[in-house]
Amino acid sequence: MDITKFYAGENEKPLDNIVSDGGFCSIFRTIGCVGDSLSSGEFESLNENNERGYHDMYEYSWGQFMARMMGSEVYNFSRGGMRADTYCKTFADEKDFWNPDKKCQCYILALGVNDITHIDEYEGGLGEASDIDVNDWHNNKKSFAGYYGQIIQRYREIQPRARFFLMTIPKKQPVDEKRVALEDAHQKLLHEIAELFDHTYVLDLREYAPLYDAEFYRHFFMGHMNPMGYVLTAKMVASYIDFIIRKYPEDFNQVGFIGTDLYNKDFKD
Repeated sequence: MDITKFYAGENEKPLDNIVSDGGFCSIFRTIGCVGDSLSSGEFESLNENNERGYHDMYEYSWGQFMARMMGSEVYNFSRGGMRADTYCKTFADEKDFWNPDKKCQCYILALGVNDITHIDEYEGGLGEASDIDVNDWHNNKKSFAGYYGQIIQRYREIQPRARFFLMTIPKKQPVDEKRVALEDAHQKLLHEIAELFDHTYVLDLREYAPLYDAEFYRHFFMGHMNPMGYVLTAKMVASYIDFIIRKYPEDFNQVGFIGTDLYNKDFKD
């Protein structure tokens, strides 16, 4: 047995090793996926009258494919069209998503696509990491950054030792230069937000996922993603988290104690 295969190689990139069983991501027995249509298994229909329909079919979401892959419990804290401000103002309360009974060992945040589309509706625009008051989310500014930070902070109140994974937006073709600039800024912002909080990591799909070009869309999209696209995303997300755990194993020694009062003083928590 070559045990070094279970270490992150010195030059290994996050998606070089695609796992089919969740890899070390499976150490998380409860996972919360906060996101929009692409986190909800949304399919796009089109009938003979050219009328489009959008259908959140959660059993096809990448989160539920991960759940079946790993045997973990995964919550879809998501809905088509979701934005960070809507999540904080109404959606999470309406769906009882702040309920401590639904606390998770880790949270994956996949928000930004709809926020960028409607960025002018944010009082502070995309904002900056400094829009987040790390001591009190009530003081966060009303920018995307402020609401995004609030989500992290409120779930951390519920589960203080949880791990957080922040997902950037993959690159696409054809290119809309204005949108590319905003998506690049979103990527930079998530890295800055991750620096504000302990146990918070970036799933930088913008840097490491394959380009979403015409051939990619042919295989994995049907307006929104097709079933194969959601399976592929599940594999990429699980594999990226597996890579982070293999690269920084000391950060994950005590994951089994998350949600308890137990700890091991001789190891990093």
